[in-house]
Amino acid sequence: MQKDANWWRGAVIYQIYPRSFQDTNGDGVGDLPGITRRLDHIARLGADAIWISPFFTSPMKDFGYDVSDYCGVDPLFGSLADFDALVARAHELGLKVMIDLVLSHTSDQHPWFAESRASGDNPRANWYVWADPKPDGTPPNNWLSIFGGSAWAWDARRCQYYLHNFLASQPDLNFHEPSVQAALLDVARFWLRRGVDGFRLDTINFYVHDKQLRDNPPLPPEERNDLTAPKVNPYNHQRHIHDKNQPENIEFLRKLRAVMKPYMAAAVGEVGDSQRGLEIAGEYTRGSDRMQMCYAFEFLSGNSLQANRIAEVFEQVDKLAADGWLCWAFSNHDVQRHITRWSLSEAAAMAYTTLLMCLRGSVCIYQGEELGLPEAEIAFEDLQDPYGREFWPEFKGRDGCRTPMVWQSDNRNGGFSEAKPWLPVPSSHLARAVASAEANPQALIHHYRRAIALRAAHPALRTGTQSQMLASGDVLSFERREGAERLFLAFNLSDTAATLAAPEGRWQPLAADLGGAVPVAGTIELAAWQAAILRKLA
Repeated sequence: MQKDANWWRGAVIYQIYPRSFQDTNGDGVGDLPGITRRLDHIARLGADAIWISPFFTSPMKDFGYDVSDYCGVDPLFGSLADFDALVARAHELGLKVMIDLVLSHTSDQHPWFAESRASGDNPRANWYVWADPKPDGTPPNNWLSIFGGSAWAWDARRCQYYLHNFLASQPDLNFHEPSVQAALLDVARFWLRRGVDGFRLDTINFYVHDKQLRDNPPLPPEERNDLTAPKVNPYNHQRHIHDKNQPENIEFLRKLRAVMKPYMAAAVGEVGDSQRGLEIAGEYTRGSDRMQMCYAFEFLSGNSLQANRIAEVFEQVDKLAADGWLCWAFSNHDVQRHITRWSLSEAAAMAYTTLLMCLRGSVCIYQGEELGLPEAEIAFEDLQDPYGREFWPEFKGRDGCRTPMVWQSDNRNGGFSEAKPWLPVPSSHLARAVASAEANPQALIHHYRRAIALRAAHPALRTGTQSQMLASGDVLSFERREGAERLFLAFNLSDTAATLAAPEGRWQPLAADLGGAVPVAGTIELAAWQAAILRKLA
């Protein structure tokens, strides 16, 4: 497959959570052959690439985000040969393949950690973040784990604490150790040589910690939000200026970019920070020697996505990340599905889909959102997520967005598996299965396909500049430009009809198949949840 070095710019990336996509061996868990089997579905949507969440060897305490072998496929998902077949098939279909690299931490079952914890003087003694206790035996500082409690765990072998920003079984690697960076760059090379086209970089701003281990200062209550952790989590009570977001991180990103460059590979980094997310995303994607893309959590939060909120976010983007490149998503494997989070009707879901495909940046869509799947209700006895178990019932974890993909309506497991799935398939999802949606001309999946096609057909939408956004009540409007192409876009994000003045000059209405409004006598009448997409005529 011929590759353009800038293929990622404006790309639509389809996220696959492999445990829940398609099971082919009857164990109730999705696998790599299952992904290969269903790639046609993604290609038909019009996506440019897939992002596969971790499938590496792992004890699965955090479902693959705790890696015990970076260069192995967990038998639960298949083999390296299965992965190679997946890449080959994806490339046949014109899909790029991005894999989820979890570089900030490993599993405590990784051989590197087993050696590191054995003594303080072995070759990998400094590969993880070890620190002596305070004189009273308490942890070295006040850093907190995003999964609850102290970010420090005591190890009786070394009589020291080790840092874990997530589960205690996920010790943090020490990026101040050059050999750690070298080993991780070798991991990237391993997968690039196998044909991957890029990486999604988990918790990209967590790599480097403050070498002095200084305490984080408190965060005033009025500045707290739930962008990266639920409100009930005390993690939100600190200003995280020492446990992550360190300036030395950028130098590692430069090294990683240099490794990717010969392969024309691209990366999108997950920036987990409630206070400085957009600023960090801008820093990490500025210029040509850092990462190509980052995404923050502004559109993944519980905040209602109203016109003025979107305009405010892009105003901040213009201030903090104008020279960078953002990747936008409404749903992923860590947050409540946006259909439920924002209480969207079918018409509203279509409007937001069109909007997403018209924003400057790249786009991630999460498996099942093209079906309009709502968040699943998971009983406590069925809960698998350790995050949910820790904060239940105020925060129910992430299992509700991780339930199996539904392919058929006439199968109790939605065509996902012949065995009992690892998470239950909600009966409410079955009616929205792929087969049923494909047979229904009014189904959301067809709207996704048309909106993605619109983006692909217009350079202004894929790679063009974006004007300042204007929010007038519930109507959001802006322009996109690329070369000679100039587009005007307006979105009515409400249940009530709205009227706005058409832009001056001669304009051609586009997107009739997306329900686009047509200007009449200098006025645009927008029905509830309707968009207007116009192209300037010479």
